Amino acid sequence: MPKVTVDGIEVEVDASATVLQACELAGAEIPRFCYHERLSIAGNCRMCLVEVERAPKPVASCAQPVTDGMVVHTKTEKVKRAREGVMEFLLINHPLDCPICDQGGECDLQDQAMGYGIDNNRYVENKRAVEDKDMGPLIATTMTRCIHCTRCVRFITEVSGVAELGATGRGEDMEITTYLEKALTSELQGNVIDLCPVGALTSKPYAFTARPWELKKTETIDVMDAMGSNIRVDSRGREVMRVLPRVNEAINEEWISDKTRFIWDGLKTQRLDRPYVREDGKLRVATWDEAFAKIAEKVASTTPDKMAAIAGDLADVESMKALKDLMVSLGVTNLDCRQDGAKIGTGGRGSYIFNSGIEAIEESDALLVIGSNPRLEAPVLNARIRKQWTKGGFPIGVVGEDTDLTYPTDYLGAGTDTLKQIIDGSHPFARVMEVAENPMIIVGQGALTREDGEAVLTAIIAYAKSTGVIKDGWNGFNVLHTAAARVGGLDLGFLPGEEGRDTQAILDGAAAGAIDLVFLLGADEIETKSLGNAFVVYQGTHGDAGAHCADVILPGAAYTEKSGLYVNTEGRVQMAKRAAFPPGDAREDWAILRALSAKLGKALPYDSLRDLRAALYEDVPHFATLDDLTPVEVPQGSATGAMSATPFTNAIKDFYMTNPIARASKVMADCAALAKGTDKGATGTHG
Repeated sequence: MPKVTVDGIEVEVDASATVLQACELAGAEIPRFCYHERLSIAGNCRMCLVEVERAPKPVASCAQPVTDGMVVHTKTEKVKRAREGVMEFLLINHPLDCPICDQGGECDLQDQAMGYGIDNNRYVENKRAVEDKDMGPLIATTMTRCIHCTRCVRFITEVSGVAELGATGRGEDMEITTYLEKALTSELQGNVIDLCPVGALTSKPYAFTARPWELKKTETIDVMDAMGSNIRVDSRGREVMRVLPRVNEAINEEWISDKTRFIWDGLKTQRLDRPYVREDGKLRVATWDEAFAKIAEKVASTTPDKMAAIAGDLADVESMKALKDLMVSLGVTNLDCRQDGAKIGTGGRGSYIFNSGIEAIEESDALLVIGSNPRLEAPVLNARIRKQWTKGGFPIGVVGEDTDLTYPTDYLGAGTDTLKQIIDGSHPFARVMEVAENPMIIVGQGALTREDGEAVLTAIIAYAKSTGVIKDGWNGFNVLHTAAARVGGLDLGFLPGEEGRDTQAILDGAAAGAIDLVFLLGADEIETKSLGNAFVVYQGTHGDAGAHCADVILPGAAYTEKSGLYVNTEGRVQMAKRAAFPPGDAREDWAILRALSAKLGKALPYDSLRDLRAALYEDVPHFATLDDLTPVEVPQGSATGAMSATPFTNAIKDFYMTNPIARASKVMADCAALAKGTDKGATGTHG
């Protein structure tokens, strides 16, 4: 490995390292605008100039490879003058609108102008003006501020895989623009806001609402999909103002999806802030005592076999634990957390999690995707798959719907007929999986929510064991979930008890009159018309489908308004933290259930969140191990039935409308309209 001396400090670096990386290892601070460690090298801002001995002039450290014995100086007068000159050039055309710029206080150009610039500018010519571009409902543009670092272009092309940004013109006429002047369609486009080192690209929904120093910053977890992306929620008072990504190399690196980033306006609208009870066919505002009394009256007149509970996709583990304990104390066995009807949870933990871990995608050398569209179900995970594809030698086969995943795939077929050919080895892609050293399978909910979902899962597990997908030192059998609450509910055992009904059987029973009382914990994705005349208790955050059919509504707290545990698709337990307080009379879900249990004469044995978690950890010890992948047993299949010939269909059709918070968001509604091609400037549909 070559040795490089930086400001008198000798460091040993990788042979492929650049001078900038060597300087960072030596502890030298190098300013930069265009360079980003996750993007290709452009070398066009020249802010990272350093002096290299025997070089005739300062070199751009981001693009200069190291050589053994190289001597680098970063603090000489020559380097100082070079950086001051670059900054002076950058500011020639930059407008003096920092007081009204949303990037103010978080601007790389401001910071580096203070640290490396000079206090005057020799240029007095008129500044260049550039027309702003319409990039859609998410990104606001002020292109006069653009310094042509091309970070946005490289991200959209390389990471998101939807090449819709580029540069036109040359020299003074160069502009960053969308092709054909249409809106961006990538599900990851909001990340260019973080990447932009100036105020050229900013958040359109957040524009002119707050300054960074006014905001309280809370590090928490995203629940818009099952990845558990690490995020930071910025709030002012009771109001969430924006959501930003946090770096977690094992999960989301430093990216988040647009739904994660822009969902926050949905936390403010259509909220349930008071209890309601239905009288004479109409909902009226009630007190907590009135709501609890109404429920107690119905419970007293209903036998346990006619009661049921369904947990929704955004429920935290603590609330599901409280609801399960309450139902068990009442003798109820009709419980389910799989409101989409997925046939999982009976073959051990290894049969329903992303066993390899998300980060291990970069170790795989062949991938088979079954019944899934990762681009819509987990856009950041899809970017990780694309990242591995860009390295070469990564064949990707797809069984299910043929969609654009932002990288080339081998479309193998639509359903179980193709799957059977792969399993018996007669399909050409079977050979690809056999010769791969670390083959991986991703099974989506589209393959598991069918009537034959358990048979499909069993067949895939058996195939994984026979092909080397599951072997010593490697477990490439992965289930990709779409609901943040799903793995936690399965770990908790929020499933039908002995002779209990699953979600579909509960709905069928309610429609037939065999189920009289249904408790919905944020469950809005079920067919509520099937509930018939059953008495419905809905505990949730928004006036969505569940609230519309409810006889009693109990207002709960959203994921940004409570401390709660969530388990992501890979089985990693993470803790969400409270960033704001719930509106009105809304309360944390576990606290509502604890109060209700006392009214029902079945008081739960915990009076605080700490006591609840102690009971939870006793029941399921791995919940106490945060941010870690707990090794699990080899997955087992439990079905013997045959697979039907029906083609697989993907679980998510509309990326922007998957939960009550999203459906309450105006920004998500605008994005959904754009994706469907019903909004002006639309470029087409997703996938």
